[in-house]
Amino acid sequence: MFVRMWMTKDVITVPPDMPIMEARDVMKQHMVRRLPVVQDGRLVGIVTQGDIQEAGPSGATSLSIWELNYLLARITVGEVMTPLEELVTVSPDEPIEQAALLMRKNKVGGLPVVEDTDTLVGIITESDIFDVLIELLGVHRDGTRLTLELQDRPGALLEALQVLQAHEANVLSIVTCEECRTTEDRNVVVLRIDLYDWRPIVKELKEKGISVLDARTT
Repeated sequence: MFVRMWMTKDVITVPPDMPIMEARDVMKQHMVRRLPVVQDGRLVGIVTQGDIQEAGPSGATSLSIWELNYLLARITVGEVMTPLEELVTVSPDEPIEQAALLMRKNKVGGLPVVEDTDTLVGIITESDIFDVLIELLGVHRDGTRLTLELQDRPGALLEALQVLQAHEANVLSIVTCEECRTTEDRNVVVLRIDLYDWRPIVKELKEKGISVLDARTT
């Protein structure tokens, strides 16, 4: 799976000369927390809710409400945005997991998706990553969830899948977890299959020496 498969293509953008209070209203209207800043068809930065909040006065200010509103009305997006040269961006052809790693590493909730350095073609956010996880785990479909502990050796997963095949169980997803292993020589694997009576499957898995940590209908 690639970024282009999950990104939002119809991106809400703002120009750098827009007052920040107008940008805040755009965020509220479209229920987003960040807006790519585009000028002459090119990405020049990104402005977030945090940027706008930080641009406001501190609680210790002695200015009147009218003075505050006057000053805020004069601040533009271009003055508070993160400029393109400081942005973390991603290509639409990058694997989706690379986007997730970039977000995690840089502690950001979204990435502009660009081609040719500054041509904005979309945006990928943490919500999109959650959707990918849901899809990978198959939780949007009713089924049976099996959590197995397999020996860390070639063919161990195949043996479990052969049991499922014998029961004509259709596999919806397979997820392995290195961090979930209980011992160094065993891996934890989560299998989602179509809705079946999982008890005969679990019985045969155990008979073949395959450890079943959990089985449930979801």
